Amino acid sequence: MTSATHGAIEAVWRIESARIVAGLARMTRDVGLAEELAQEALLTAIEKWPDSGVPDNPGAWLMAAAKNRALDHFRHHKLIQAKHEEIGREAEEGFTPDFDAFENDIGDDLLRLIFTACHPVLSTEARAALTLRLLGGLTTDEIARAFLVAEPTIAQRIVRAKRTLAEARVPFEVPRGEDLATRLSSVLEVIYLVFNEGYSATAGEDWIRPALCEDALRLSRILAELASSEPEVHGLVALMEIQASRLRARTGPSGEPILLMDQDRARWDHLLVRRGLEALERAEALCAEAGGALGPYTLQAAIAACHARARTPGETDWKRIVALYDGLAQLAPSPVVDLNRAVAVAMAYGPEEGLALIDAIAAEPALRGYHLLPSVRGDFLVKLGRLDEARGEFERAASLTRNSREIRLLLDRAAALHPGLRVVK
Repeated sequence: MTSATHGAIEAVWRIESARIVAGLARMTRDVGLAEELAQEALLTAIEKWPDSGVPDNPGAWLMAAAKNRALDHFRHHKLIQAKHEEIGREAEEGFTPDFDAFENDIGDDLLRLIFTACHPVLSTEARAALTLRLLGGLTTDEIARAFLVAEPTIAQRIVRAKRTLAEARVPFEVPRGEDLATRLSSVLEVIYLVFNEGYSATAGEDWIRPALCEDALRLSRILAELASSEPEVHGLVALMEIQASRLRARTGPSGEPILLMDQDRARWDHLLVRRGLEALERAEALCAEAGGALGPYTLQAAIAACHARARTPGETDWKRIVALYDGLAQLAPSPVVDLNRAVAVAMAYGPEEGLALIDAIAAEPALRGYHLLPSVRGDFLVKLGRLDEARGEFERAASLTRNSREIRLLLDRAAALHPGLRVVK
């Protein structure tokens, strides 16, 4: 197979796989079976395209191949009777896969697939892996490398997730009523988890993994089109668009981290900033129409927008950011929110105020082992001239993170406070 054909197949699969799996899942009502059938269609393409060439409409070709595989499966394995027993009332009427409607309602099918892959019956880790597999089109190896987990571990998570969905008889549908809000929050949580792992990797040699950010952004944009009346969906899109706009400026020539206040803002992607601000306006307008308060993702997007609108760090409206964190702390209280609020308070009102807030939450169990707590505290101590204490905080922060780039950054900051100290990296 030529590299061009191989690249074309990979690109088509990454774009079309979610649509194919979603359509098959609606017909079979089994996400695991749907993915197997879609993979078989991909194998058929790998066998035939090198000789026949890539079709003019490769997505439609894969759809047709997947449909044929599904027909063969139901014919040869006689699953219609089993489906009768599972589906209850429809069994009495005679269940037949809806092959004629296979290519209709793709948007609805994708939305159903998103809610199924992110079902709360699964662990957060399983939801993230299954979402990247089914909706991101990533291979098991790609997911494993993204999260720095052994490939067999990811494979087991995906297999168990599909088995759990089948055993729990999770319906392939968009939830309604009160259940929608709960399930939607699970979907948004998974997408943002994927984005955050790309934006600030928890471990490994790379501080950022842009491909993961791109996958999360793509999923959120799809969701925003499919659930266009949900303000928090647009809030999450806005937050990630604005944060992603900084990716090019977050690392130096050698991949070293560059913190927000030190970034060259000319390197920010201003198209993404504009898209993010537009999504924020949609979220705020939908909240106003519903007569409700801004949700947590929209509030975080509003905070990110304060940075995006500032041409220089000195122009940042820190008092506005403090007020937004006040609202976020009331709506979604957490020690991490309190830590971020302390940073904003320090910038708006002085490091003494920020340090007092930090020390008030330092004993929180959720912050034990969280490297950003001593890192932020070290920042405040530097500004207060307490350099020996600051050095100790940076060293402690370095001992708590598993990201090699971040370790070097923190140790360099510690060494800079003691010119005679040589740090072995």
